[in-house]
Amino acid sequence: MKFIGEFIILFGVWLLLTWTLAPAQVIAGAVITLLVIGLVGDLFVFKARALNPIRIFWAILYVPYLMWYIILANFDVAYRVISPELPIRPGIVKIKTSLKSDMAKTALANSITLTPGTMTVDIKDDELYIHWIYIHGKDVHQWTKSIVGRFEPMLRRIFE
Repeated sequence: MKFIGEFIILFGVWLLLTWTLAPAQVIAGAVITLLVIGLVGDLFVFKARALNPIRIFWAILYVPYLMWYIILANFDVAYRVISPELPIRPGIVKIKTSLKSDMAKTALANSITLTPGTMTVDIKDDELYIHWIYIHGKDVHQWTKSIVGRFEPMLRRIFE
């Protein structure tokens, strides 16, 4: 089952990237997909529950949601650049996450890093270390609510 799921996903990506159903491209895609699965198939973390329609629904909703926060952060950083009197307080903060799976934590870290003004530096157990352009608040709870609070609930629905 794992092999079939991996094949379907990778071959589907191949078809989307080539955007053609020419026999040569389809055969090449199948061969390359089989080669990739044979060489690094044990690295994939495919699980049948990933095809759950509810998880897919939340994942589709998450993309524009994340894009909205990326756009807002872009405006914030751009405003700080063109307004030198606007204060910056850069630093590395430690935040806590309640996400349990490694995949969910990785998605959270990537979401934070994609948002301008923040960058995930390290992940240790349930703590993430984030470099932040302007540190708001004074303690871990405020930082966690400000940075992680917007992404964590949706990622929990997708990955856990």
